[in-house]
Amino acid sequence: MRSPSARTQFRERTDLLDFLLEVSTVMAETLDLDELLASVAGIVQRVIPYDLFAILLYNDKRQDLRIRRAVGHREDVVRNLSLRLGEGIVGTAAQTREPILATDTSLDPRYLPTSDVVRCELSVPMIARKRLVGVIDVQSARPGAYSDYDRALLRLIGSRVGAAIDNAQLYRRAERQYRTIRALSRISHEFSSILDLDELLGKIASSVRTLIDYSAFSILLVDEERKFLRHRFSLRYDERVSIDNIPMGKGITGAAAVGREIVRVHDTAVDPRYIATDSGIHSELAVPLMVHDVVIGVMNLESERIGFFTEDHARTMSLLAPSVAIAVENARLYQEIGERERLMQEDLRAAFDLQTVLLPQEAPEVEGLEIAIGLRPAREISGDLYDFFGHNDGQMQIAFGDSSGKGAAAALFGAMVSGLMRTLAPRRRKPAELMKSLNEALVNRKVDGRYLTLLMMLWDPKTMAFTMANAGGSPPMICRGGEIINPHLEGVPLGLLPDRDYEEQSFDTRPGDLVVLFSDGVSDHISGAGEDYGSVRLGRILQRYNKLTPRQLVKKIFADLDAFNTVRFDDQTLIVMRVKPPTSPEAIRIR
Repeated sequence: MRSPSARTQFRERTDLLDFLLEVSTVMAETLDLDELLASVAGIVQRVIPYDLFAILLYNDKRQDLRIRRAVGHREDVVRNLSLRLGEGIVGTAAQTREPILATDTSLDPRYLPTSDVVRCELSVPMIARKRLVGVIDVQSARPGAYSDYDRALLRLIGSRVGAAIDNAQLYRRAERQYRTIRALSRISHEFSSILDLDELLGKIASSVRTLIDYSAFSILLVDEERKFLRHRFSLRYDERVSIDNIPMGKGITGAAAVGREIVRVHDTAVDPRYIATDSGIHSELAVPLMVHDVVIGVMNLESERIGFFTEDHARTMSLLAPSVAIAVENARLYQEIGERERLMQEDLRAAFDLQTVLLPQEAPEVEGLEIAIGLRPAREISGDLYDFFGHNDGQMQIAFGDSSGKGAAAALFGAMVSGLMRTLAPRRRKPAELMKSLNEALVNRKVDGRYLTLLMMLWDPKTMAFTMANAGGSPPMICRGGEIINPHLEGVPLGLLPDRDYEEQSFDTRPGDLVVLFSDGVSDHISGAGEDYGSVRLGRILQRYNKLTPRQLVKKIFADLDAFNTVRFDDQTLIVMRVKPPTSPEAIRIR
């Protein structure tokens, strides 16, 4: 284990962003909670060395925090520790939802001594969807081992880890739901395929009728917040009716819910618990519906006949109740998942906003070029990517590509490629070599159905020339004095086939040349009549406005796209470059 002083300091903002991107990528690689938490322990150790480490997850039902992953803690502590909100440094961080740094635990009354050697503790809460997920806690035997910098860094890590843990927990719940549905299909094929709650309750009522000839039937569901049984479905003599909600513990249905067992009443007239809803009812059978030992509602049957419901009826309903309860809970979960999907879409939009921040919004200063960038997102996370990689001799690598597919998967794939490019570009300056290395790396990390189109360009200000290689992307469009030049560049997209070589093509420029890179969201933009915007129309805009600055041209192209159709179906990305007159004597001699 490294000493607490052997920590990583990020001197550049880009280094920190690269690290956080790596964290996000690692977090997105698995939905297995144990594997995810093990990765977190390793990630934190790289930048914030610790003697003791723990991830405690919050349980809403128990309202406590318990250790889910630990390094260095005693086994009895891991097994038995349970913290309420506000209890100890960890509980305080969870309650306040703010990081807590105790530089000297011997002076902090909140510290709970789980180890005699601990002298410094840092606890950071993890929040996802405004909900407490848990706490990351690191401890050191050295007083003052952690600083405000460590607190800020661990908070950044915790924000990404919290979302990943929340997703993994959602995945686990989805897995449990899937297993429940499979069990339900074996017990009751009639209910297994119904996820609409109203349809399901009607089916349950008709199925029960084939077993027991009741006069009235109801299903009431527990409302935990208001502490009553909420009426959800009722039949009276084969007609749908509405009945009042019933307080928990009141009436025969309330007694079944509180007692967690079937209540069978021979004669409602002599049972003081009975709440009269129909003068013709004389016997009743109330069956609690339970999932994982929790009462979620009551199924209630009534009859006009005194003593109608027998022990056989009760036994039959006790066998049917578990499948009914699971089916009802699944239907409720299905509705909740629909709402969760809506919230996830909001999360995706927020993630896209973050992605656009991480992409360069302004081009770097490049000798010999004036560059403007235009990016207009659609409604979901983008798979478009672009980047610039400068070298000490003035040369600049320009990458412009698009991940296959849409949404989060395409964005994550693009983020992985961006990370690979940042690693490989300094050592693979030639576009063809960089393409080949990227392709090999992606083939080795094969993701079914995922590939990348990419145009790679190397600008040399001394020769005023571009060297280009293409992997299925759109070649650049060049406008020279009103004439459109379309270089012919081909190549197999990256990540599809192993052992691919890529050809290079050089293009000499002249002062005043416009070099335009555009995503398929530009060329494939569709009008209301279903026509493509196309590269020809883009070329006409460049010819007509070739005297404008790159920044002005970006605005002009976007305005023309809006005139074609204001509805965007894909992200629209532009890089417009103007070749400036040479300042190098060598470049002047070459020209």
